[in-house]
Amino acid sequence: MSTASPAAYFLRPDPKAESTLGLGGWWARRLRELTLRALGRATVAGGGSTHRRQALALWNSLQPDAGIDGAPAPAEVAAVRAALRRRGAGRARHVPALALAARAGRAALGRMPYPTQLQAALILLDGNLAEMATGEGKTYAAALGAAVWALAGLPVHLMTANDYLVQRDAAEMRPLFEALGLSVGCVVAASTPEARRVAYACDITYCTAREVAFDHLRDMHRGVAFRSELQQRVGGLQPAEAGGAEGPLLRGLWAAVVDEADCLLVDEAALPLLLSERLDAQPGSAEAAARQRALAFQSLTIARQLQPGEHFHLEPRSGRVRWTTAGEARVEAQAAALSGVWFNRRHRRDLLGHALHALHGLQADRDYVVVDRTVKLLDPVTGRPAEGRVWSRGLQAAVEMKEGCPLSPPTRVAARLSLQRFFCRYLRLAGMSGTLRESAGDLRAAYGCRVAVVPHRLASRLRREPDLVFATDERRRQAAVLRVQQLHAQGRPVLLATDSVQASQAMSHALEAVGVAHARLDARHDAAEAEVVASAGHAGAVTVATQMAGRGTDILLGPGVAERGGLHVLSCQDNPSARLDRQVTGRAGRHGENGTAEVWRALDARAWQPGAGWAAAADRWVRARWLHALASRDAIAPGLLGRCWFAWRQSREEGLRSRQRRAEVDHDLQWQQRTGRSMV
Repeated sequence: MSTASPAAYFLRPDPKAESTLGLGGWWARRLRELTLRALGRATVAGGGSTHRRQALALWNSLQPDAGIDGAPAPAEVAAVRAALRRRGAGRARHVPALALAARAGRAALGRMPYPTQLQAALILLDGNLAEMATGEGKTYAAALGAAVWALAGLPVHLMTANDYLVQRDAAEMRPLFEALGLSVGCVVAASTPEARRVAYACDITYCTAREVAFDHLRDMHRGVAFRSELQQRVGGLQPAEAGGAEGPLLRGLWAAVVDEADCLLVDEAALPLLLSERLDAQPGSAEAAARQRALAFQSLTIARQLQPGEHFHLEPRSGRVRWTTAGEARVEAQAAALSGVWFNRRHRRDLLGHALHALHGLQADRDYVVVDRTVKLLDPVTGRPAEGRVWSRGLQAAVEMKEGCPLSPPTRVAARLSLQRFFCRYLRLAGMSGTLRESAGDLRAAYGCRVAVVPHRLASRLRREPDLVFATDERRRQAAVLRVQQLHAQGRPVLLATDSVQASQAMSHALEAVGVAHARLDARHDAAEAEVVASAGHAGAVTVATQMAGRGTDILLGPGVAERGGLHVLSCQDNPSARLDRQVTGRAGRHGENGTAEVWRALDARAWQPGAGWAAAADRWVRARWLHALASRDAIAPGLLGRCWFAWRQSREEGLRSRQRRAEVDHDLQWQQRTGRSMV
């Protein structure tokens, strides 16, 4: 198979994506969002009326009585393909191309797309983001939009949540694409480099964002090595070993359709993509590994002798350490007996900062799990193990030493790229999710994509029960067990959402103590994720799950469940974002069916602890007021003041995440300037 050289790799200009809102505009938008959230309403993104009219007209034109029936003939496909490639995939040519794809889907899959699915596909084809409730057919809508772009000659990456959904969706939609003469491939974690190259050569490639992002990063790293080799040849020197001779894996970043777009474009965009090189095969690697173990051991030994509050203050979210005068004196006395980097004050603080963060900030089964004496990070958004992801700058070694695991081989960063910059490099970018409107402003500023809301195909019958606030997580757990017993006796299925593996384990033990049979879904019990979530709607089923529960997998109600009230979702998650609250409660009441949901919060959760700066005083006042009221009762309704405070806290956290994403872009550029390894 022929491959292109790295020089032929398509790459869009790499702008530094920053918010264009001034301070006044930012405050105005935040104030409007807080007001709407406190009133129980989300920010509604505008637009979509034109797409709705076009979708209804298109749907009516494809009805049997309209005279257009059967699969499109090859000549029709060829004519539409030629028009798209000759004049481009503009808005005027989207509708006839989408009509062709819908006819192919009706013939190949036996399903005529709903008007809402056609509307979502049109939104995608305009390069925007569609908010479409889970269960409304996002998989089909994304496939229709991807098919039109592929007919126009653009290689399309259709990204979804995990490897299971990659393979499932590719197999399910393959007949549609083949009816249009399009090839389909899929890339999963176990794919070999050659299999990846073949899959990326297809018209449409199903993949996870992580796999395609790291393949792109490897291609860019090979391109840097390739250019270095060319420069050496021009200079008459012996060329070094370079990865460019094999050719890139991808054909470039042309078009992407991102499922669960809020998770990838907002939540995970603050995490850097780091391509590391192992140093254990290089000269001096044994000495470097021994030095790493010694430093990790020494720093943990000293850190265990330091007391929080007396010697240091640890910010739980950022992991930053603020030293007290007594702490600095104690550290200097301890470091005086050591040598090497311990003489340097900055290095000493870095080492001990990692050790203190590992001891007091990071918790097993909340931030990571230990499997077969290996530390695996947990994705903070989905709760799934983040395979291949490690902490940097000594923190990984500190956690491994703390847990008694073998230390990972020493590495160095060969290339890095923020996820935000990666998505900005696509020529065409679109996506969809069930929760986007809260982040519409940030998405517009960072990616230039508008958010349009697709209405439910059937009116929602989800009923929200009043929110409750508990003083502690233990009280909330006890009340949740009683609530589950009550619903279980009625034969209703219950999805009980928890924050972490640790919380799901404690809830599972509490249910076992009262004899309630249940299924558990978290990072330690994820082998049958799709099966567990799919059966969560059966009569009397109880499912305890973390954030990973079923994104992309529908919960179907069993016989007779709708008549009993449908699925009940009890959220015991203390989410730092209103979007995550909607994701959890949105698991119930789908397809116009009955369902109920309620959100319970615990004041001792990390998300509601007093923040830093001037806002901490307001946090302490609200918490003290509630704790006084909760001294004589188990739970209280938050009321208007409470809803405003929770909305304010979540808005502050979302603002912090936005600043982290912009900071990550700056770190990328600084790293490239410092190392001279430009990924452009």
